[in-house]
Amino acid sequence: MHLRGLPTRTTSLVVIIILAGCVSVSPATPDTTTAASTTIQTANGILEVHFINVGQSVSTLVVGPAGETMLIDTGHYQDDGEYVLQYLRAHNVDRIDYMMTSHNDADHIGGNAAVINYYETEAQGVGAVYDPGIAASTQTYSEYLDAIEEHSVTLYETRTGAVIPFEGVDVQVLGPPEPYLENEARNENSIVLKLTHGQTSFLLTGDAEDGQEAQLVGRYGDQLQATVLKAGHHGSASSTSGQLLDAVDPERVIISSAYDSQYGHPDPAVLQRLADRSIPTYWTATHGDIVLVSNGDAVSVRTQQAAPQDAPDIRDGEPVEPGSSGAIVERETIGSGTVSPVQTPVATDGGSTASESTLEIETVNADAEGDDRDNLNDEYVVFRNSGDGPLDISGWTVSDAAGATYTMPEGYTLAAGATVTLHTGSGVDSQSDLYWGSGSPIWNNGGDTVTVRNTDGDIVREETYE
Repeated sequence: MHLRGLPTRTTSLVVIIILAGCVSVSPATPDTTTAASTTIQTANGILEVHFINVGQSVSTLVVGPAGETMLIDTGHYQDDGEYVLQYLRAHNVDRIDYMMTSHNDADHIGGNAAVINYYETEAQGVGAVYDPGIAASTQTYSEYLDAIEEHSVTLYETRTGAVIPFEGVDVQVLGPPEPYLENEARNENSIVLKLTHGQTSFLLTGDAEDGQEAQLVGRYGDQLQATVLKAGHHGSASSTSGQLLDAVDPERVIISSAYDSQYGHPDPAVLQRLADRSIPTYWTATHGDIVLVSNGDAVSVRTQQAAPQDAPDIRDGEPVEPGSSGAIVERETIGSGTVSPVQTPVATDGGSTASESTLEIETVNADAEGDDRDNLNDEYVVFRNSGDGPLDISGWTVSDAAGATYTMPEGYTLAAGATVTLHTGSGVDSQSDLYWGSGSPIWNNGGDTVTVRNTDGDIVREETYE
């Protein structure tokens, strides 16, 4: 992904300097002028907002018209950034220009340390980290600060009115305010962002609850209006109030939480509020990864899986496991006109994209344990990308000597050094495991030929075993 250099520093941010595990804050005067604006701007280029399916958590990747990237939150601590890094590598994101921490709860900063360590050692770095400045007494938070210190990444304490110079997009920081709300409760002091691209806009409220939502409505009113709203706090009953929904008046709402959330997210009360206002709703648990693409006039909504959008019915959709691969398909367009395809990821600044010749057939396990017909998923082929860049193999085919053929899912990219196992039987596709869906064995125990062809039908790799 083409990326710009480090963001311009401004005095409307407070710099946090990490020294020997302690935090000292150099004084600065935050810009507390009203940030929200109803001015309609002329948009150039495409803005992408990716809601990554990370289960009971949230992570949002923003790719601007100039190729700059912003990553907002990194998923749950139990996953240690696995799903987020997998997604970023699959989309050839080789640098994070702006790394935003909505607040320091462990289910939002779970991958912060892993992302910083990866981008500072194996990719093109992190431009700067933005944080509301309220500490947490968790190991996850300590590891996050340790990674910042180890790699000397600039960390900004970010409050209302801070300036984020994201090229081609108007980024407004609407929270947390000065002073903090409710005795520095972390949820109620989330970084709140409004991204405006032409006549389209996206409001991201972190885990803001009723207190911060009331403050936002009281301060900004209908200036909060946005095309798309990310529901607060994973769809908790304490967020996405009727008051906020009426002020924002969104055309669509996105909810990020697990299908089997132990907290009951999204709460029925929230779904009822959305239903009362007839707001179509997308849920990462059933729609999978959700990508919104704006040309400034219209927003294309693209998801991994088709699922109900009527709020009362969203639980009727089939679950999508975090990390699952699958084509991102356009489901609808908000507004008039046609939105161009998602920007083609291009590795730059020293990065590279693997060539077709880097796909290797690492293992063929033709003889499954026991009766092959009863153990189809133990019959498999393992492929490896031996290159130093990601390899897009979507639409490629794998066939045997008899002509039985499997087609790789659309949008499937194999990261550098990664492997994927193609099982003969059925299952749920993921980044590491794909399933042919055959009801009988494919690979002959006594010998066969594995042939891989690209989308032009050219043979990329062919190997015979005996």
